[in-house]
Amino acid sequence: MTERYANGVSTTLVNKPQPVAVNGGGAAAAATANGHANGNAAAIADATADDGDKVVLKRKLTLMNGVAIIVGTIIGSGIFIAPTGVFIYTESVGSSLLIWAACGILSTIGALCYAELGTSITRSGGDYAYLLVAFGPLVGFLRLWIALLIIRPTTQTIVALTFAQYAAKPFFEDCSPPESAVKILAAICLCLLTAINCLSVKWSMKVQDIFTAGKLLALIMIILAGIYYLLQGRFENFEDAWTGNYDAGNIGFAFYSGLFAFGGWNYLNFVTEELQDPYKNLPRAIWIAMPLVTGIYVLVNLAYFVVVSKTEMLSSLAVAVTFGNRVFGPLAFMVPIFVALSTFGGVNGVLFTSARLFATGAQEGHLPKFFTLFHIKQQTPIPSLIFSCITSLLTLLTADVYILINYFSAMLWLSVVASIAGMLWLRHTKPNIPRPIRVHLALPIIFIICCLTLVLLPSFKNPMNLLVGIGITVAGIPFYYLCIARKNKPAGYGRLSRGMVNFCRAMFNTEIIESSESVDK
Repeated sequence: MTERYANGVSTTLVNKPQPVAVNGGGAAAAATANGHANGNAAAIADATADDGDKVVLKRKLTLMNGVAIIVGTIIGSGIFIAPTGVFIYTESVGSSLLIWAACGILSTIGALCYAELGTSITRSGGDYAYLLVAFGPLVGFLRLWIALLIIRPTTQTIVALTFAQYAAKPFFEDCSPPESAVKILAAICLCLLTAINCLSVKWSMKVQDIFTAGKLLALIMIILAGIYYLLQGRFENFEDAWTGNYDAGNIGFAFYSGLFAFGGWNYLNFVTEELQDPYKNLPRAIWIAMPLVTGIYVLVNLAYFVVVSKTEMLSSLAVAVTFGNRVFGPLAFMVPIFVALSTFGGVNGVLFTSARLFATGAQEGHLPKFFTLFHIKQQTPIPSLIFSCITSLLTLLTADVYILINYFSAMLWLSVVASIAGMLWLRHTKPNIPRPIRVHLALPIIFIICCLTLVLLPSFKNPMNLLVGIGITVAGIPFYYLCIARKNKPAGYGRLSRGMVNFCRAMFNTEIIESSESVDK
């Protein structure tokens, strides 16, 4: 079967996709290619593909791009800030290090389960695609609903704000940067990265690779400094290492802080259709990235405890800055810059995967059709990227953006639990679908039990965040039946949808892209 890519090149794929049309529609897809070369526009007439052809995305992401997405998205601001959050609840050096290692192991178990999901359901969209296949369109839509409204724009905004705080810090040594300056800088960060992602997949991956290398260099510097001080005999902070607070609720909150720093281990699953040879490269990327990040995180925390006292750890909001002031002397200003670079790459990773999630939702009929539009030559989802940027900018205007993510932290973990429960359900209901990777049954069961425990323990002390998150998620049910599942939609809806598609086609030189993979396993 020949696939006609969005750049007009026809080629026979080695990995042939299933010839199943998405949403039960026709297999034929119309493609309009408006090519631009060396500044000269050449209009290519509309062509209708034959029954075996449809316009799909070319797989451009290599194994190292996949590793960079996982590592670059995980290592954001968390490792520079979260160590204080873990220690505040445990008050123990030994148990803090143990929790960091446990968070890495738990995240790795989850990532391995997602490797099975990602190689058996080779559809972009991550949790959304897996819940859609396992439990049907309503459950899939509700995951998309909370991602679209809160999780994705809020996550992008928080990481952009962290970037802005640290990028501005060297210019305000004796005080905190003004809030207005921080928000303007965060907005510039979001708009700049959106522009880069719109222009080229290669450029966005270059940004991801470069900034991932930069943040790894910063963390290696911290580790080496910690080893140097350790060799000097600095063991005083490790006295009574296991004396601390072992209240169950506090342990749960400590795990929350640690797992926050590991957030992003499942992001490669959101772009599976653009990954070269996903059956091999998805699990390989996970096996390279997760042990690497876990080892670095444990060693970085060990370095922090060598240099920073327990009292300083409890009073420091950004332990990396305290560490830098103590160790690097006149070069301490470099630490906020490294944190800013780290979070800049984190924003890029979230933005890149968010746009693909929304495009997948539109291909399944759960979002307006214009989200499926990709640039004809560059194969970038420009309307999705712009929408994602606008929602993040609007979130930036809210009074307290951090309160929003509190409502959905539990819901985010519950959706991960539901996805892995869906994996077990699919083993029972669809045992014959291809599973290049099949993890041991104990791994998903351990992961589900641990995650449910971590979600429910803190909720006993503060149930409001979980209840509000459930309430807003459930609010998507009437919206689904009125606006998505409803067969006889008003005529104005169709006209508006077509108008938006035609406008985006003309404005951004885009074409509707279909999935090369079927969700009907």
